[in-house]
Amino acid sequence: MSALARYFKMQGKAVFGYDKTATDLTNELISEGIPVTFTDEISEIQEKVLAKAVPADRRENVLVVFTPAIPKHNKILNYFFSEDFQIVKRAELLGEVSKNTLCLAVAGTHGKTTTSAILGHLLAECNMPVTVFLGGIAENYNSNFIYKGSEITVVEADEFDRSFLQLRPDIACITSMDADHLDIYGDAAEIENAFRTFAQLVEKEENVFINKNLPLDGMTVAVEEQADYEAQNVKIKDGAYLFDLKTPNGILENLTFNLPGRHNLKNAIMALGMAILAGSPTDCLPKALATFKGVKRRFSYKIKSENLVLIDDYAHHPTEIDALFQAVDEMYPNDHKQIVFQPHLFSRTRDFAEDFAKSLSQFDEVVLLDIYPAREEPIEGITSEWLLDQIVADKKSLVFKSALPEVLLKSKCRIKLLVGAGDIGAEVNKLTKILKNEAQS
Repeated sequence: MSALARYFKMQGKAVFGYDKTATDLTNELISEGIPVTFTDEISEIQEKVLAKAVPADRRENVLVVFTPAIPKHNKILNYFFSEDFQIVKRAELLGEVSKNTLCLAVAGTHGKTTTSAILGHLLAECNMPVTVFLGGIAENYNSNFIYKGSEITVVEADEFDRSFLQLRPDIACITSMDADHLDIYGDAAEIENAFRTFAQLVEKEENVFINKNLPLDGMTVAVEEQADYEAQNVKIKDGAYLFDLKTPNGILENLTFNLPGRHNLKNAIMALGMAILAGSPTDCLPKALATFKGVKRRFSYKIKSENLVLIDDYAHHPTEIDALFQAVDEMYPNDHKQIVFQPHLFSRTRDFAEDFAKSLSQFDEVVLLDIYPAREEPIEGITSEWLLDQIVADKKSLVFKSALPEVLLKSKCRIKLLVGAGDIGAEVNKLTKILKNEAQS
């Protein structure tokens, strides 16, 4: 949403927004001249877009954009509905913005933001005329919006609420399609059907990139396993992957990629394949890939010292936690690891409790926070305490956010991870500062 806000601000439009809570991102938007309110009251709407200030025949000058994550009882949104303003979902607007461009869409239940950020960075560094809308903050740009021209668009194709079916991509990839959003889809088969329908939106089958293990048609992607686009001769040096990329048209040698985790390496191959297909000159790709710094809250190192490694990550699904463990265990095989996890949504916790317990039990110490509700009301019996009972780690506990500094400082684990998609992200900088101060004292 904030990337779209920045895009329309750049187009010279007046932009105003609402969010539930203030974050670093909303503070940045405000400093860029985009007012944001955190109070869901009609009195907070800017006067110039109230019905009394905009006659019916001029309502086409006002566009209201919303994300499906907004609660149905939101007063501000319902006001605009009741007054017959133009209202579109975020995905519809992305579809409109990208309609007359070469649209590159990144889909998947995991890996969308990282893959989109890598792809956007590759194209931008290779001087391609690209506009990029991201679902996270790319470290290289400290933004979720990259603008180098308007002929190519990179968008995240969000499966939530079947939003991605609003897009018309020319080139697309599907990183994964694990069961998720069961409150929307009902079961895994329905999710697979939605991804299959998405893939069919692309006219040419050879313009769809897929993780090799997915039951879909397209160009396959894999790491050290036969595929159309394959990472070969993979080595780890100084915390980075070194590899060669086999493509249908030859081999790109001596590539360096600085994000840990085989899942991220696969994301990079997806992005490289899409960049090549979009016309990016291959001679500039190795340098561009090596300079990619990552996405905030996607395996973000907050502290990396001899005595302590603190990693911040957005993982909120068991598959993502498994990938996170694989990455951290590959980089630090001999160290004890502590995870602080904030479950996201009561329904997701209920639907995947057994898998969450199994994924979290891989860590030496597990610290759970209360479930972050986001758009949901509580579900009876579904609590973090209930989830904790199913975890078999040597050390496990349930704590309030206020106790986190003490819990982190007390732990002897050298590797500490702060994980989840809720408001744990707002605690990260504070906890980083506390741990750094303790290390220096």
